[in-house]
Amino acid sequence: MKRAIKAIGNTYRDMDKVLLWTMVALIFYGLLNIVTASSSEAVTSEAPLYHYFYQQLKMLFVAFVGTIVILGIDTKKYTWPALFAFIAVFGILIYLSLYGTAHRGSMNWIALPVIGTFQPSEIAKPVVIICLSILFEKFYRKLKNPKINHLDMLGIIFFVGLAFPMIVFTQKDLGTAIILSMIFGVMFLTSPILRKEKLLWIGRILLLAVIGGLIMWNVKGYILSEEQKDRFNFFNPCSNYEDGGYQVCNGFIAINDGGLLGLGPGKSRQKYSYIPEPHTDSVFAIIVEEMGLVLSTLIFIGYYIILKRILDLACVASTIRGRYICIGTATYIFMHILINLGGLFGIIPLTGVPLPFLSYGGSFTISLILTLAVVQRVYIETKRDLLKEAKAVQK
Repeated sequence: MKRAIKAIGNTYRDMDKVLLWTMVALIFYGLLNIVTASSSEAVTSEAPLYHYFYQQLKMLFVAFVGTIVILGIDTKKYTWPALFAFIAVFGILIYLSLYGTAHRGSMNWIALPVIGTFQPSEIAKPVVIICLSILFEKFYRKLKNPKINHLDMLGIIFFVGLAFPMIVFTQKDLGTAIILSMIFGVMFLTSPILRKEKLLWIGRILLLAVIGGLIMWNVKGYILSEEQKDRFNFFNPCSNYEDGGYQVCNGFIAINDGGLLGLGPGKSRQKYSYIPEPHTDSVFAIIVEEMGLVLSTLIFIGYYIILKRILDLACVASTIRGRYICIGTATYIFMHILINLGGLFGIIPLTGVPLPFLSYGGSFTISLILTLAVVQRVYIETKRDLLKEAKAVQK
């Protein structure tokens, strides 16, 4: 028992405290905000007032247990678990594509005991990040050598990076498909692959995307569903109120009503039947309406701190896999922020992507926290490696 307590103490000592406590602060605030944002939803669905709060708390507990496990495992041991996770998620997504039923417009949900409905495509994000990081480390020297044929290595990398977004796109989850594609895209562009090969493969992928789109058009008669097309009416959502613009328009109203100082905690008016499921995709609009623009900027400061800490770690990570884990994680978080707030502000189409730490959603919460646990593990290993080097120099 004493040994376990000492190990936990040593792990906490070596963690990035700034990243940890910034994340905890955002999670805690998000948990409290779910109570007020979901109050109208709980009433209309005849669920208890704290239903969504307890559901989110349950997911956080699952994520906490997973975090404890991850922090104790060296990232050099990730290869086989990552391969198993990739095969498992790939198989589940294929199964859901063939036999799944639509839930919230997409077909990538599965029912699990205790947890409830779960979205495997959320777990696909950290799985892709870790698998690509392992591959880039494994092939690092070979990929940088122009005298070696890289076709087999690049084939594996592209399959791992593009398999999930292609499947998820066919399941009508455009937001998740875009995020998975961007994670791969950024990791690919920062990879050790030669620049000439990057440009060549970008052209090939674009050509394949066009061919795939044409095949989908011929087979199904469309590329984007009618619901997805309606979301492109985002330039002036209030003028298209009845044709897909009502959620963004009511988000505008909520943000405008909040002003600088807000209406006060729990006093949002737009959450009452105006914004659908205000505790999920449009949670930031409710936050601004109740807390005001001034206090809401603290959330952006928190996001800035988290992203900066992760990218700073990417620059000093002691392993190649650690570097790319950080790059992929930063892309993952940034894309969720960009797509969620971009859709809410009417800059891009609203695609139903949760806002990190603040939106209700078990699948995303577990995925995000476990991914950040892996980043913390990279930080721990880097810190310990630097200490070993310092002691070696002193001797």
